[in-house]
Amino acid sequence: MTDAPLTATALTATTLTATIPADRHANTLSPLLPSLAARWSPRAYDPTAVIDEATLTTVLEAARWAPSASNMQPSRFIVARRGSASFATINDALMGFNRAWADTASVLIVSVAKLSIDETRENPWARYDLGQAVAHLTIQAQHDGLHTHQMGGFDGPAIAAAFNLTEDQAVVTVTALGVLGKLDDLTPELREREVAPRTRKPLTELLLVND
Repeated sequence: MTDAPLTATALTATTLTATIPADRHANTLSPLLPSLAARWSPRAYDPTAVIDEATLTTVLEAARWAPSASNMQPSRFIVARRGSASFATINDALMGFNRAWADTASVLIVSVAKLSIDETRENPWARYDLGQAVAHLTIQAQHDGLHTHQMGGFDGPAIAAAFNLTEDQAVVTVTALGVLGKLDDLTPELREREVAPRTRKPLTELLLVND
């Protein structure tokens, strides 16, 4: 008898807490929302996990309701479930270490910014708004017991050509979405990155002015 594929909604809060290593939680100066403190970017995903459609829709809905300058909503997404031709196309366009682990994610999401307002004007906030949308997506995913890893190492022109994007549509990031897998399934090089201490620059270094 084999185990059925794990779905996101089948995970209990206790199980979710247990899947997040204690050293992955952010060491913050002030208390944060649990989903913010627990968010990190794993590379070990469960290759059997399937995200049910209701949960996936919720994650995407969070992106839809992110802030948007003048409500222009320039964010566009290519959503590819593992096993689909689109997933294979996106995975093939990944570069470097990303190619070694991303194929175990349940979903790959390409984030695309619509760059223009109309035929004569560019939207200077398009990429910024897309970033906000992806940030909302990641936190909603974390809240729902999923994990995300945003990637910048990919062949953007190849993705644009494969999905017939226009010059007005810029591929900005690719996000892996899924359920935590086993650390031992990673290569030694990736395992080292996975367990490396989480660090951030001091807050004082980020504040140019703090009157």
